[in-house]
Parts: sequence; structure tokens; C-alpha cells
Amino acid sequence: MPLEPITTVASALTAVLGLFVAYLAYRGYRRNDSPTMRALSIGIVCIAVLPYLILYLLTPAFGLADAESLFAITLSHTIGLAVIYRTFD
Repeated sequence: MPLEPITTVASALTAVLGLFVAYLAYRGYRRNDSPTMRALSIGIVCIAVLPYLILYLLTPAFGLADAESLFAITLSHTIGLAVIYRTFD
């Protein structure tokens, strides 16, 4: 069985679940006016949603090389982790 369809589905599920969790964090931000929850929401989007968009939308649209895609995804992960790190007091 080819691995590509499985990884595509797994990536899409990760992005959808990440978007849902980020939405819940955003709702927490709106309900409590909590900058921490807003930052958590942004961090989750950077870690779970942006890599999917980079890989399946930006890479084909702009013809990015593998190294460029990997760099963009790694940068997204790093920014997401940095933003989440800032939520810790």
C-alpha cells in the first residue's frame, strides 16, 4: 500500500485537530480576555496548521524546493514553540 495517501490524510487530520484546539484556546481568550490563551492559540496554529498549509498549498503554488519547504515548516514550528513558551509564567 502506498504511503503517500496515508501521510496526506494524517497531515490533514493533524491540521484539523490543531485548528479545533486553537479555536478552543481562542474562545478562552475571548471569554476571559486572556493574552495567554491568545498566544497559545497562535502557537498551536503555527505548530499544527501552518505546516500543512505550507506543504500542501504553498509548496505546489510557488514551486518550492524540498529544502525551502522544510525550512518554512521548521521556522513555523520554532515560532509556534517560542510563542507557546511565552505563555508560561
